[in-house]
Amino acid sequence: MNKKSVNAYIELCKPRILTLVLVTTALGYFLGGRGFHDVYRFIVTLFGAGLVCAGAAALNHYIERDADAKMNRTKNRPLPRGIILPNNALLFGILLVLSGVLILCAQVNLLTAFLSLLTAFLYILVYTPMKKISWLNTTIGAIPGAIPPMGGWAAASGQIEPGAWILFLIMFLWQHPHFYAIAWIFKDDYRQAGFKMLPVVEPDGKWTFIQAVLYSLVLIPISLLPSFIGMSGRIYFWGALVCGFMLLYFSRRLQNSKSTQMAHQLLRASVIYLPVLLFLIVIDHSF
Repeated sequence: MNKKSVNAYIELCKPRILTLVLVTTALGYFLGGRGFHDVYRFIVTLFGAGLVCAGAAALNHYIERDADAKMNRTKNRPLPRGIILPNNALLFGILLVLSGVLILCAQVNLLTAFLSLLTAFLYILVYTPMKKISWLNTTIGAIPGAIPPMGGWAAASGQIEPGAWILFLIMFLWQHPHFYAIAWIFKDDYRQAGFKMLPVVEPDGKWTFIQAVLYSLVLIPISLLPSFIGMSGRIYFWGALVCGFMLLYFSRRLQNSKSTQMAHQLLRASVIYLPVLLFLIVIDHSF
């Protein structure tokens, strides 16, 4: 296999999403286990979860290959360009998902394996086809995107405790302003591909902006919950409060301006928000 093919298979795994999944899984493991006490179990958890995530991404490429060919932002992906044959991508994705689930089941626990398989199922067989059916796909897609920290927590503790649900809610809410900004930026691409994203269904963007603001607003009190159940302290509390109002500020600016430029700013703000929040909770939890 040449370098071009290797890079194409890496691209099938959606490295950016994979990185986010690994980071949030690691966070869940750290908080659920009150530290990294079993290094082997931690590494195996990340490896298994990473395989499932990469496989789900590859299967998403396979299912959406025709739509990807119609969009400027995705037309150069491996399948539309013919670098990888569709059947090879399908087999690659299935093998990765099954391998990851089996590893988690055998080396971690059944609950973690189930959560990982549930994530892949919702992403591939519910969220992906729903993109052509209903604008609610963003909310549905936020569910599998919020499960990884729960999987990490379950791997460390063997159960799903209140803290794991709080992490789920934070991730679930955060994804809305993040993806609504993306949907507004690429609304023409999505329309051409036949995806029923909210800015496509409602071109004036009224409800896109309202939902971005509402989810940003609700995220503020939810993001403070770790401080009230003992997961973190004052450092996280004030940091999360500042970050939350920052995200709300950019959501409101997008609502007022309705501009692509402001959507880019909201997108950047959301990309900054999450790692800062995760860093704060780890630092505060460690002291």
